[in-house]
Amino acid sequence: MVELHDIAALRSWTRAARAAGRRIGLVPTMGALHEGHLSLVEVARGRDTAVVMSLFVNPLQFGPTEDFGRYPRDLERDRALARARGVEALFIPTVDMMYPPGSETRVTPGETASRWEGAVRPGHFTGVLTIVAKLFHLVGPDLAVFGQKDIQQAVLVRRMVRDLDWPLEIVLAPTVREPDGLALSSRNAYLDAGARQRGLTLSAGLRDAEAAWQGGERSARRLRELVQAPMAVFPEIRVEYIAVVEPDRLTPVEVATPGTIIATAAHVGPTRLIDNLILGQDAI
Repeated sequence: MVELHDIAALRSWTRAARAAGRRIGLVPTMGALHEGHLSLVEVARGRDTAVVMSLFVNPLQFGPTEDFGRYPRDLERDRALARARGVEALFIPTVDMMYPPGSETRVTPGETASRWEGAVRPGHFTGVLTIVAKLFHLVGPDLAVFGQKDIQQAVLVRRMVRDLDWPLEIVLAPTVREPDGLALSSRNAYLDAGARQRGLTLSAGLRDAEAAWQGGERSARRLRELVQAPMAVFPEIRVEYIAVVEPDRLTPVEVATPGTIIATAAHVGPTRLIDNLILGQDAI
């Protein structure tokens, strides 16, 4: 594995890979790697690509009250995990490199970004799409892999690629979970034992809704109630949204059909968790 700390080195590496007939797969991350990130590497390697992983905590996607300063960072551990899983190039830029002084151009998404995560985190998806667009431009990948856990992000990246005619494939990799069902997240490190147990109510509610749908329930209202019920037991949990939506623009539906997404976000004490499932595809 090579480490690339500047844009010229990255472009030199990608030119050499293409000259050797390699396809390039990109796995963008903010570091603090866990099995969810590493599963994306496995997907990219399974598509016969030379895998470039980026490690960059992107300040643009954090709001003024969010956790940019305390977001977990462990570069030595990330290096070891990436190397062991078969990453071929690790791109580790600085903030000044990605956003030089005076940088002002941003990618502004449309209406699909205004809902759910976008409604509770204004400006978040401008930050996400700006950094992803820069990485696509710098790496020029044949495919890029994103995790289903951040489902709205993946939908918006796919739309950006389609709207701007980017010649690459976006691959959605399934959410990786702990044995107890908790979706893997770097922010899980903030949870103590009690908060972790309360955090399990997100996946429990989704599991109940999925079971009801498999049993014939099609009412989006009823499915939302089933997702909320386990969380409602704990006053420490503040639910931000429970969305039952179609998969293209994430607009609400009244009747849940195969491919419908159920997504939720909640604060468990000070820690914000998100989770989702795709009906007919996931079994939590």
